[in-house]
Amino acid sequence: MIKRSFFTLTKPRLEYDLVEPDPKEPKQIPIPSNLTLLLNEPIDSTRQALIKKGDAVEKGEKLRLYNQSTEYTISPVTGTIDAIDAYSDDFGNTSTYLVIKNDQSQASQKEPITYDLKDDIASADEYFRTLPGAPPLKILASDDVKINTIVITCADMDLLSTTSQYITLKFLDDIKEGAKILKKITHVPKLCIIIPEGLNIQGGFDSIQVFKTSMEYPSNLPAMILKDHLSMILPAGKTPEDVGVSFISAEAVVSLANAYKTKSAGFEKILTVIGKQGTQYRVKATIGTPLHKILNAFSVHINEQDRIVIGGPMKGFATYTRHHPVQPDMDTVMIQDRDIIPELSDNPCVNCGKCIRICPVNVPVNVLVRYLEADQYEEAADRYDLESCIECGLCAYTCTARIPLYQYIRLGKHELFKLRALETAND
Repeated sequence: MIKRSFFTLTKPRLEYDLVEPDPKEPKQIPIPSNLTLLLNEPIDSTRQALIKKGDAVEKGEKLRLYNQSTEYTISPVTGTIDAIDAYSDDFGNTSTYLVIKNDQSQASQKEPITYDLKDDIASADEYFRTLPGAPPLKILASDDVKINTIVITCADMDLLSTTSQYITLKFLDDIKEGAKILKKITHVPKLCIIIPEGLNIQGGFDSIQVFKTSMEYPSNLPAMILKDHLSMILPAGKTPEDVGVSFISAEAVVSLANAYKTKSAGFEKILTVIGKQGTQYRVKATIGTPLHKILNAFSVHINEQDRIVIGGPMKGFATYTRHHPVQPDMDTVMIQDRDIIPELSDNPCVNCGKCIRICPVNVPVNVLVRYLEADQYEEAADRYDLESCIECGLCAYTCTARIPLYQYIRLGKHELFKLRALETAND
């Protein structure tokens, strides 16, 4: 919802959507015949792979590319590896995708592999990184990162999505149980929980500190939570983990509670799907399910030049294929009709000042974008606060000239990271 002021010099107000008081159960999407899993490691043709096309896999089996691999994925079904190939994201980063051919005869009766769990973070990290909600277990288990505060987020990060709120309403007891498990296995001294002020939650959280966030965007973003509720300013170029704070979604906490209860991995992801007319659907799908299977279930037809957006309208990114799989951290999928997609332009900045007035961290966006357009990434960081941006997308939303400011900033940060990595390698 947007509320525009009568006075043009004030900021437009964007509000998060609130989940319905008595939400319906999600629509269950049948497990498809083929599932696609992404593995955050590139293929190295000079090394002997542990897995190959034609290999049989079990439900719950841990899959790694090589003996020394630290990255893994978990097969959500019993079946056969049908393909292994390279995958590039929107910045050209290379990883690997696996296609698992589902053995339909085993789909219903086969139980997942159980794990020999211990009550420590290393054991959780060994098996549960790919749980629905994508718990940050790799960070929590790292010896190089000191976390002293864990923030459980029951608030949705982007507009239109209500996934986290729904999970909070339906699985509150599991969140409480998962929080106890987190505290036990991590020994982190402080746990907090973030709840939207409009969400009616009954019951306390024992020793967990509860914060109520505003319904005004972007109050649920990590940098804003740090500032508004933990009295911390995120330094430029740093992540919350750099200052000792780790954020974990409500769904990840629920998944962790269920995983420790069953000693096995879970694979069913809850998503908010937004159709072309703005209609919202809530679904439950197995990780790896192609998006077109979900869209077909609601008779959402994708035409040429329609846009499939992973995430919400402010921070989402477009995918080029309707075969993109459901991922552990995917909360929202939005479909934009080709006839209503806002046109971007190569117009120059008109210095209207809207981006500066709306920026929650006071980045001089109108000057910053000039340096980004000229590929002057280090100057943009040193002189015009590129790394201070929290990537809320408000500048692009208000831009009179329709410059894709958010995309420029994301690309600028990526290119800056590459430049600094190259400089470090050459030292």
